[in-house]
Amino acid sequence: MKPILVSGIQPSGKLHIGNYLGALKNFVDLQNTGRYQCYFTIVDLHSITEDFDPKQKRKQILDLAADFLAVGLDPKKSVIFLQSQVPAHAELTWILNTITPMGELRRMTQFKEKTTVGNESENVGLFDYPVLMAADILLYDAKFVPVGNDQLQHLELTRTLARKFNSRFGKAFTEPEALLTETPRVMSLGDPKKKMSKSQPDTCIFIDDTPEAIRGKVKHAVTDSSSEVKYDPANKPGISNILSVYAALSGDPIKKIEEEFAGKNYGYFKAMFAETVISYFAEFRKKKKSLIRKPRKLASVLYSGSKKASKMASKKISEVKKKIGIGI
Repeated sequence: MKPILVSGIQPSGKLHIGNYLGALKNFVDLQNTGRYQCYFTIVDLHSITEDFDPKQKRKQILDLAADFLAVGLDPKKSVIFLQSQVPAHAELTWILNTITPMGELRRMTQFKEKTTVGNESENVGLFDYPVLMAADILLYDAKFVPVGNDQLQHLELTRTLARKFNSRFGKAFTEPEALLTETPRVMSLGDPKKKMSKSQPDTCIFIDDTPEAIRGKVKHAVTDSSSEVKYDPANKPGISNILSVYAALSGDPIKKIEEEFAGKNYGYFKAMFAETVISYFAEFRKKKKSLIRKPRKLASVLYSGSKKASKMASKKISEVKKKIGIGI
């Protein structure tokens, strides 16, 4: 039996090129190896821990489902589902809460980054986010979880909770392992010292941007006062950022790209980079445009996947309840 792999993305707005290289591209590559039984979820429960518009949430969910399918995730190869349609996620979260020390959650780096010290109005969901993430993983006996370095702390909490539960109530959970993949850290086109963010749309390349929008954003990308196309993050962060993304999309090593643009100015380099991005996502844009016109098909894919996920999750939550002595 193939080892199970689980991961998910929040439906909270359009995806940018950093999201693609950091998650979606890896999802497709991992699916297509044929080595794993893949579960990919749209984590809509996670997405409501921060400010959101209820009128836009369904649209965001279907938009992300279209992204999943347009990049190459295949419902015949992977289970693609909606987190909120599998009640066991919320149920297991509550059970795990009873064995999670408050101190473990207080030290979570992402919680500290998203909150203000001493702000008593922060919602409990944001604080409890890592426990829901643990439930997302442990429900499926996931052996592997593809994560970036910023999620390693959350995964370690998941492993801790699995050990704690197994030790106290008997073996029920598999301790997941991180599957780290080499992905460039994509920085803002306006400030190469900050990560690319959808909250700054003018300095962020969305994967469904039009060719005109991509050309405009890249043209105005911050570089430096010299003209040499060279990878030097310390002294040339803007050009180095573009080079790393160029390499990730083209498949060429950075050294080869440097040689290709030796003697060329930044304007020419940025123009060629823009065309590479446009060409790379051309098929994606075409597929997504078609999928967005078929909301029933997108909903059907999520419904079918959620049904499959629920079957497995229900068995696990029943086992957990039996272990702790609740239910009938």
